[in-house]
Amino acid sequence: MFDFLFRLFSNDMGMDLGTASVLVYVKGQGVVLCEPSVVAVDKETQEILAIGAEAKRMLGKTPANIVAIRPLRNGVIANFDITEKMIRYFIQKVHNKKTLLHPRIVIGIPSGITEVERRAVRESAAQAGAREIYLIEEPMAAAIGAGIEINQPRGSMIVDIGGGTTEVGVISLGGMVVSKSIDIAGDELDEAIIQYFKRRYNLFIGENTAEEIKIRIGSVYPMEEELSMEVKGRDQVTGLPRTVVVTSDEIRTALMEPISAIVGLIKNALEETPAELAADLVETGITLAGGGALLRGIDKLINKETGLPVKIADDPITCVVRGTGKFLEELDLIGKRKKLFR
Repeated sequence: MFDFLFRLFSNDMGMDLGTASVLVYVKGQGVVLCEPSVVAVDKETQEILAIGAEAKRMLGKTPANIVAIRPLRNGVIANFDITEKMIRYFIQKVHNKKTLLHPRIVIGIPSGITEVERRAVRESAAQAGAREIYLIEEPMAAAIGAGIEINQPRGSMIVDIGGGTTEVGVISLGGMVVSKSIDIAGDELDEAIIQYFKRRYNLFIGENTAEEIKIRIGSVYPMEEELSMEVKGRDQVTGLPRTVVVTSDEIRTALMEPISAIVGLIKNALEETPAELAADLVETGITLAGGGALLRGIDKLINKETGLPVKIADDPITCVVRGTGKFLEELDLIGKRKKLFR
């Protein structure tokens, strides 16, 4: 009876605790929040000045006493105290202020993290006010969110290219048969663009500018019509502001190394896939999720390199959080399937 009342009055939620963004799903409402995983802190007083979108706008623009940081790196907690405050902030932002009960939370986590890191995620959520915490591996959550029938006796491959990690999973009968992870994803793509501008143009650009370039003209496969844009930065020699014009072909060159590593990870997963499941993949193919799935030509490149059909999930950025939401909606029914979470 008490458990029923808890469920009735508590806004239970699913959370994609990502390196680049935090997305929150509220039971019965859908995805209600998507904000950057950035916190602005006063270095002298340790006071938190801003969280989320407001803090991200401060990246590279703060005075000496203020630092805009990402408390999660490569999909894991790098700063426990700030992560706890960030989770608490997002819980309070989406939770019904009139509700006195603490929510149940399902959190998507990278498949390769250690037990210590799992414990840190649980403790952060508990300190932030969660009543019950369930952890689900991101490839599984992404597969559920992408609409893959995970309980069928056939192989399906999901590739989740997030901000800090790329996760590859081969799924059959509700479990992951093969799981691979690499700390190369959206952040490394941005860094590759930053380094390219230093080498090619002697120009310093910031993280936000690199991300904008990636979104506006980034590609990893030849395009019918190449794109271009003006980029402003600081000249390494003179120290003065300067503007250059770059093309999508140049950015493709800049992204070659990290993208090759991601393709290599997919090939490694395929090599470890049992023969019967590998045969299924000829039909079911590869499903791409995460923000990296939106990079122009990524599906064509993976298709060329693997020979398998590749499709991009609907709204790939929200796949993981929608997967946690579906898990949450049926938590009482599927809670017994412990292979889905630990």
